[in-house]
Amino acid sequence: MAEPSSGDQRAPGALEALILKRLDEDKAQDVIFIDLKDKSSFADSLVVASGRSNRHVSALADHLLRALKDAGLGKCRVEGLPHCDWVLIDAGDVIVHLFRPEVRAFYNIEKIWSVEPPRPVLAN
Repeated sequence: MAEPSSGDQRAPGALEALILKRLDEDKAQDVIFIDLKDKSSFADSLVVASGRSNRHVSALADHLLRALKDAGLGKCRVEGLPHCDWVLIDAGDVIVHLFRPEVRAFYNIEKIWSVEPPRPVLAN
C-alpha cells in the first residue's frame, strides 16, 4: 500500500483507502498519496501512480472506476482514457493520476504539490 508523502499530516480516509487498495491489488507502481487539505480547495487528496504500459494504465483506470461505482461513486469524471498515457480520475475529494512511467517523469506532478520547506536564496 502507498505511503503518505513526507509532508502529509493525516492518514488516508475511507475513499483514499479504497483507491489505494484497488491500485495495490492491480499492481500499480510507485503509488504516492498527497494530502491537499488546507492546501487546495478542489480536492482533499491526490493519488499518483504508474502503470507499466498503456494497457496496464487502462486496466488500472477501468478497475478503479468499477470499484468506485460499486462504492456508490459512479459519477467520477475521467480524462485521457483513449490513449492511456495519463488518465485523470476525479472522484470528488480525491483526484487520481495514472501515468505511464516516462509521461509521469516528464510532468512530475509530485513536485508541484511537494511540501518541502523553501530553500533560502543566496545573494552573491
